[in-house]
Amino acid sequence: MLANQFDAFFFDLDGVIYVGAKPLPHAVESLKRLRELRKEIRFLTNDPCTTREKTALRLSKLGIEAYESEVVTSGWATAQYLHTKGIKTAFVLGDEHLKWECEQMGILVNESNGIGENEAVVVGWNGNVTLTDLQKAALAIHYGATFIATSGDKSFPLPEGPVPAVGAVLQLLETSTGKRPIIVGKPHSLMFETALDTLPLHSKAVMIGDNPDTDVLGAHQIGLPAILVSNNHISFPSSIDFRNPDAVIQSLQELFDDGTIIRNWTKPSFSWPEKVKAGVAGIVMDDRQRVLLIKRADNGLWGIPSGHVEPGETVEQAMVREFKEETGLDVNIRRLIGVYSDPVSQAFEYPNGEISQFITVYFECEILQGSHVEKGEEALDINYFDPDKLPSDLLPMHPKWLEDALNKKQSPFIR
Repeated sequence: MLANQFDAFFFDLDGVIYVGAKPLPHAVESLKRLRELRKEIRFLTNDPCTTREKTALRLSKLGIEAYESEVVTSGWATAQYLHTKGIKTAFVLGDEHLKWECEQMGILVNESNGIGENEAVVVGWNGNVTLTDLQKAALAIHYGATFIATSGDKSFPLPEGPVPAVGAVLQLLETSTGKRPIIVGKPHSLMFETALDTLPLHSKAVMIGDNPDTDVLGAHQIGLPAILVSNNHISFPSSIDFRNPDAVIQSLQELFDDGTIIRNWTKPSFSWPEKVKAGVAGIVMDDRQRVLLIKRADNGLWGIPSGHVEPGETVEQAMVREFKEETGLDVNIRRLIGVYSDPVSQAFEYPNGEISQFITVYFECEILQGSHVEKGEEALDINYFDPDKLPSDLLPMHPKWLEDALNKKQSPFIR
């Protein structure tokens, strides 16, 4: 049975342990049985409008044994993170619970809008936030305050329907500042790391939740298996989608059924991308069969000229434009070398934290007569290299691209 396969169980709350003011069927007795088996239990919630003590008390009133030390709220985990980063002052867009958690870590909650007075802007939830508060937060972020959020949840379910949550406020501030926040709550790793730090060394843990996009994705990103509580079969189109649960149960009672099977989760060697983008890359060789490479300004690595497909462009148009912008050269497309989408080599994390997977269309190009090399804004340097003497600081996927270009196979590669 699943209960015997793990030392520690991480539980989401709403939809797994209770709904509203009532525990879900079999939740109380299942948690009691896990304690009898001497399992470690942790309760993880993205709710920033509570404290660990209040969460444990709420569970106790439902007949569930729970202790403050077993609760990880997004507000508490956020305050812990601020403390580890040495932040002493913060402008907090949250209720009294989040402010209290910050103050317990020695952080001054400063509501002044003085420029540069706050080291961080912390976004939780407060239904009384005003436009003036948002303007203060945006200005503080603009002038260098660290931008941190308890979670990225865009909505919260009420009986009447979904209403805005923390993520809705984040999108407003991201749009107005051009900055992305550090997010602590699920599915981001900080929440899980905080919970794991409270366990005995070498504990084997599993996450149990009801949301594939937060509980399952978050657990898988940090390498933990994940069980989904649902009455429906949940499956995403790709078998390697991080949101696919390793087991689906209808109630916690199934943790003790011999027939409940969980697949082994092995974390792939790539980060989970937020989006998939279209890209182009092009190789040009001179009459000595040397390849043209640029040293990119964004990461300082050498690589084949490459870039994005912009709205309204064909891939050919994008390739011609990117080559011109990066090298000053006017080129023609000679042939298609291949299409590349392997996430191990094609998933990139940008300095702002965004992770995108590219589908890159790769061409062989020729330089138009009279065109001259001219370094663009995205290039630190441009040079020709012998394929056998490539620079050591070459983008990791580009040796394979070069190998494919030199292979005169007629049909395009699909990788």
